[in-house]
Amino acid sequence: MGQCTVSTGTLVGVEVVSVDAEVDVGAGLPAFAIVGLADLAVQEARERVRSAVRSAGFDVPNSRIVVNLAPGPVRKHGTGFDLAIALGLLVATGQLPATIVNECMVIGELSLDGSVRGVPGMLAYALAARDDHRVLLGPADAVGLGHLEGVEYRSLSHLRQLRTGVSARLGRECELRAPSHSVDFGEIAGHEQAKRALLLAAAGGHNVLMVGPPGSGKTMLARRLPTILPPLDARERLETALVHSVAGLNDDAALAGMRPFRAPHHSASIAGLVGGGAPPRPGEASLAHNGVLFLDEMPEFGPAALQALRQPMEDGTVTLVRAEGRLRFPSRFALIGAANPCPCGYRGDRDRTCTCSPGLAARYLTRIGGPLMDRIDLVFDVDRINPSLLFQVAVGPSSDQMRASVLEALERATARRLGPTARLQGVSLLKACRLDSSATRQVEAAARIKHLSGRGITRLLRVSRTVADLEGAERVDSGHIGEALGFRAKEDC
Repeated sequence: MGQCTVSTGTLVGVEVVSVDAEVDVGAGLPAFAIVGLADLAVQEARERVRSAVRSAGFDVPNSRIVVNLAPGPVRKHGTGFDLAIALGLLVATGQLPATIVNECMVIGELSLDGSVRGVPGMLAYALAARDDHRVLLGPADAVGLGHLEGVEYRSLSHLRQLRTGVSARLGRECELRAPSHSVDFGEIAGHEQAKRALLLAAAGGHNVLMVGPPGSGKTMLARRLPTILPPLDARERLETALVHSVAGLNDDAALAGMRPFRAPHHSASIAGLVGGGAPPRPGEASLAHNGVLFLDEMPEFGPAALQALRQPMEDGTVTLVRAEGRLRFPSRFALIGAANPCPCGYRGDRDRTCTCSPGLAARYLTRIGGPLMDRIDLVFDVDRINPSLLFQVAVGPSSDQMRASVLEALERATARRLGPTARLQGVSLLKACRLDSSATRQVEAAARIKHLSGRGITRLLRVSRTVADLEGAERVDSGHIGEALGFRAKEDC
């Protein structure tokens, strides 16, 4: 009979709130109670802990067992409390020494046979333990945690190991490697304008909308964009992997430097796109953080779901307000949209006749909405190519060649020390562009003719700066602005 307190935690957004699992074993009628705003998954830990402890050869006393998860006002969810409750029970009953949980944060789900499983958010728990100067004690399958600087991780594959002690810190001998791409821009014939636009998008982090008939190659082009993106830097790797870990996805690719590419179906809900649920989880916009969010058949998405992307596109974060508080998920991504010009897909096609009524065809692209279109930098047509081009060999630059151009442009942008091109605004943007009087007059005239908002002018200048970076120019001139204007021809659709 006794008491024990084990440090653990619960996820709130992408952060971990520290929780103390206080286990009391005392006299009274046999019972096993868990208190402290625990959800159903936490309450079910009673049965998992009983079976796991017995399977590992330990005893479960026929006494009154009370587990308090403190602080009480914080909602606890998930199965990650199993291991902490089991260790607290074994220490409180004298079957294990208290030193086994000292200075540790304990996370893990238990199987009925006593084996320890991982839970979503192991990376978040590792960072929380590091910041709290604790050792993270968890499952043996969390290999990626051994690559984090400053994290001391001790693995436990089965409760039976507690009789001989848990293993030492996971090693760093296994280096993570990003998976290789199976597609290449060099395989695509024609579509020179589209390739140029995607090159600009990769170099400057710009948002893109492709409009064209079915089968013209919009999806094919979009799925090759990751092959020319620069690798994630150290800070971006951790940010991206953290979101994927919290969502229960494999974070190895992000830790290895590969930018995410997310392509949700057009039936996705608002919660699916920007996050939500109970407990709240990151949506596709956050899973695409530091990468690409591809919306195929963009006008077919629900209007409310599309408009929910406006704030994340501007701020780089999704803010969810719930009764229990405010949550923030990172969501800085490049949006790539693809759309047919009308419901049947053949409006303006040179070979097939559109069967849509004029009013229906004119309204189709307006489903995207003017405010969202104002946040898209590059809009262009993707037409079907000449069939004879499909039989040519070495039809264009490869992804490696295009990625080299992207990296050179990014080096020039970094040398300015004014921030990434996609985030420049105000004085920093004007300083980066260094417009002369002729270029300034050109921008002013275009703003009046095309009725550009302040945001539209800012995005025009950002694209112009990216064009100049790809050409190695120090200043943005009329030619760079002219090319950027050519990609805004449909901005009023």
